[in-house]
Amino acid sequence: MSTPILTYVHGSDPISRAGVISQLRPRPEVRLVHEMEVDEAAVAVVVTDVLDEETARTMRALRRGDSPRLILVATVLDEAALVVAAELGVGGLLRRIDATPDALVRTITRVAVGDGEIPGDLLGRLMEQLGRLQRQVLAPRGLTFTGLSPREIDVLRLVADGLDTGEIAEELNYSERTVKNVLHELTTRLQLRNRSHAVAYAVREGLI
Repeated sequence: MSTPILTYVHGSDPISRAGVISQLRPRPEVRLVHEMEVDEAAVAVVVTDVLDEETARTMRALRRGDSPRLILVATVLDEAALVVAAELGVGGLLRRIDATPDALVRTITRVAVGDGEIPGDLLGRLMEQLGRLQRQVLAPRGLTFTGLSPREIDVLRLVADGLDTGEIAEELNYSERTVKNVLHELTTRLQLRNRSHAVAYAVREGLI
């Protein structure tokens, strides 16, 4: 059996925190850590109603360097919250209504290894919001950006459309290994945290 993922849970209120902890405590895939051990955690799960400024400050304080990676579980995830989450480098997003034990563990597992987990409709809303910022703020000023190869742009566009690695490989006639290498190379080069962060960066910079 693989080593349990060290996970810290922060709640905007005691009831929210206790609810997520009660769902995760029986799961062998994770091991919960206390606040004093947060520096050892691979993942921090933040549970809140809304992503307000106080919650954003908490998430910035939790993330020191590259660890722990962040997951946001929120009641309300509107366009403004999605943009802030992307800027904070959040690796996983879940609505509270969807935060079942299995969904929580799946998201923690993916985020712990550097992958992202975001519902498809939320990614679409994030892309729409960032695209609007590009059209309304950057384009009128004649700003252009470079930095991605055509192949990287093609892969990111398909990621933004919600395709997984296998589907992207089939669409572009690449191997899955090639797709993974493309994503790994661009996220490493641009110091991005995961696929969602890469897509958000590309849209914000007017690259896709």
